Amino acid sequence: MFSRIIRNDIKSSKLMTAAIFLIITSAAVLVSLTVMLSVNLSGAVDALMVQAKTPHFMQMHSGPIDMLRLDDFAKQNTLVEEYQVAKFLNIEGSQIVINGKSLVDSVQDNGFSMQNDKFDYLMDFDGNVIQVTDGFIYLPIYCMKDKLAQVGDMVTVAGKPFVVAGFLRDSQMNSLLSSSKRFLVSSSDYAQLASSGNVEYLIEFRLFDLSQLGSFENTYTAAGLEANGPTITYPLFKLINVISDGLMVAIILLVSVLILAIAFLCIRLTLLAKIEDDYREIGVMKAIGLRVSDIRGLYFAKYAAIAALSCILGYVLSLPLQDFMLRNIRLFLGESQNAAIAPLVSVFGIAVVFTAITTYVNHVLRRFKHLSAADALRYRGEPSCKTGARGFTLGKGRILGANVFLGLKDVLARKHLYATMFIVLVLATFIMLVPQNLYTTISSKSFITYMGMGSCDLRLDLQQVSDIPRKAGEIAKAMETDETIDSFVVLFTKRFEVPMADGTVENLNVELGDHSVFPVTYAKGNAPANPGEIALSSINAVELDKTIGDTLVLKDDGKERSLTVCGIYSDITNGGKTAKATFSSSLDSVLWGVIAARLQDPGIVLLVAKTYSNRFTYAKVSGVGQYIEQTFGSTMGSIKKASVAAMIVSLLVSALIASLFIKMLIAKDRYPIAVMKALGFTNEDISIQYISRSVFVLFFAIVLGTVLANTLGEFLAGSIIASLGATVFSFVVRPLSAYLISPLLLLSCVILATFLTTSSSGNLSISDTIKE
Repeated sequence: MFSRIIRNDIKSSKLMTAAIFLIITSAAVLVSLTVMLSVNLSGAVDALMVQAKTPHFMQMHSGPIDMLRLDDFAKQNTLVEEYQVAKFLNIEGSQIVINGKSLVDSVQDNGFSMQNDKFDYLMDFDGNVIQVTDGFIYLPIYCMKDKLAQVGDMVTVAGKPFVVAGFLRDSQMNSLLSSSKRFLVSSSDYAQLASSGNVEYLIEFRLFDLSQLGSFENTYTAAGLEANGPTITYPLFKLINVISDGLMVAIILLVSVLILAIAFLCIRLTLLAKIEDDYREIGVMKAIGLRVSDIRGLYFAKYAAIAALSCILGYVLSLPLQDFMLRNIRLFLGESQNAAIAPLVSVFGIAVVFTAITTYVNHVLRRFKHLSAADALRYRGEPSCKTGARGFTLGKGRILGANVFLGLKDVLARKHLYATMFIVLVLATFIMLVPQNLYTTISSKSFITYMGMGSCDLRLDLQQVSDIPRKAGEIAKAMETDETIDSFVVLFTKRFEVPMADGTVENLNVELGDHSVFPVTYAKGNAPANPGEIALSSINAVELDKTIGDTLVLKDDGKERSLTVCGIYSDITNGGKTAKATFSSSLDSVLWGVIAARLQDPGIVLLVAKTYSNRFTYAKVSGVGQYIEQTFGSTMGSIKKASVAAMIVSLLVSALIASLFIKMLIAKDRYPIAVMKALGFTNEDISIQYISRSVFVLFFAIVLGTVLANTLGEFLAGSIIASLGATVFSFVVRPLSAYLISPLLLLSCVILATFLTTSSSGNLSISDTIKE
């Protein structure tokens, strides 16, 4: 009997059932996808790093190297399991030609390596350690993704021809966030290329116990070993590999949680409306002796059945979708070691959704406990609250017109009734704008301020070249007489030792120069203005336990220099561990140099970049937009996918909710509609009234949703970006898209859904309705 009652109830409320079914299905799809992507991403990163035997500690070093001293250190240190020194041959992009196109515009450090003997292996797509033969070359994955080459193509390096044998996975340098990329050649070919570039050494260690990494790092620093280059550890390798797709997963998780919240609101709305419609029937059932638990079971069974079917369908739909979403992960990281269990773990996520929904339904149905049969039989509907519309009379609504006026008056008179629709539309606006704003922020030119450099137009990097200060001086001299350059600054990064309170020594990379020309984003304080001040990146400030006004001691050429911390800023480069100062120091051991410039006309940045690139071949020259694209291109692509998906989901949910809500209003308002039709109102008039209600509610929902997206959404996005070192984060909003196109899309969907739903009001019989 119960099943027949439930089937009949579903048939009598098809739209309501379909709307809830689709929303729960959407939530289930997103939750299932989030779980599967997270499990696969984690498993793929772990699998690649285990197969490749990624170093636990790596010190990049340029310049002379004392191999005997390093060997003695490795043998005597009880924490070291394995040790090796790998060579990374930097060759200028102009000398690397792939299918007739050089890499002169690449902002990456393109280097050539041989396969390692002990660990840090370069892997093929089948997870095997690559063994390359003479005359062949393996390219980094970005060459394949950007369609620069395919197997069998020709590559010329410093005049020497190679045949592309395949593409490699590099557990260190796969991600575009890594500033270096390795090309793999045979030892014989490497020897022939050695004179064409500059060698950088990768001093690598694997430890018996990874938890002792911090202790080992301090020991290495205290030993005064080679350290003329960045220091990178296992956790940072893992973060760099996971961050691009991890951001996409985080956005999908956020959207899935919000969609689930919308599902709860819709269930509450429809369930309470259904109970209100059925009060008399409920009274009859109680009067004939049915228990409260039996009556609750009727309603609970319906929603449990809808939730179960929705969750099952959501899980099934997520399976083919995961293949599309996993393409980037599989390309860069390979198959996940968790691929087999990911769908099973996803079932747990679906079970959580089902349990949450049924628990919420059961909570809403508790009101049956306090309902007597007599009260239910006497029920005539809840009185509408009219207080909000007392001063809103028809005489004052001539400008709006009678139909628009009546629509707005109803919203003000029954505010509590429209609250659910309002909240859902606020969430839909939030879902649409947050991923969109995150994408526009990362793809904007101003994002450079989170990368350790202020907003500029042109960037020139000097790395892995000899006599950096002299070559930087040559570029600066050219810029001084260049009329296209408005302003520029030369910055050098040098490594200093920092004595700690416990007797250990830390290394600190400090960027020296005038930091007032292109200031970065500061969380606290300001840029160093005099030689006695220093600014720290947020991660360094935490690790060194320093804040504004504290004193930091550096060892500069054997002498101690006492500096006051004047600012803390965001930086997502070099592991987020940098510092900025203005004092003068010897530039004999500079790690790298950067020249930033602002142009008189930013529109010619590519032309100016090409001119400087041709003139100063030893520098990596790029427009800031180009630099961000090549560094964060993969991340931006992942976020853009999530942004488009979020927009589609938001529009569909908005249309469904508008249709569902207006359908319920029409059912409630059958008598008023019949009276209006009897007074001469047409179907078009009634449609305009309901469209006015939807637009009125949507307007305020968009305003609040936009405010929340720019505050709470910015905070949530900033929390994710903070993992890279950007503690101060603010959205860069494109007004046309965020404040015009997106609201218009929402408005169009809501108006269309309202119009289609109200078109059925013309089927009401005036006489039959008034008699009821």
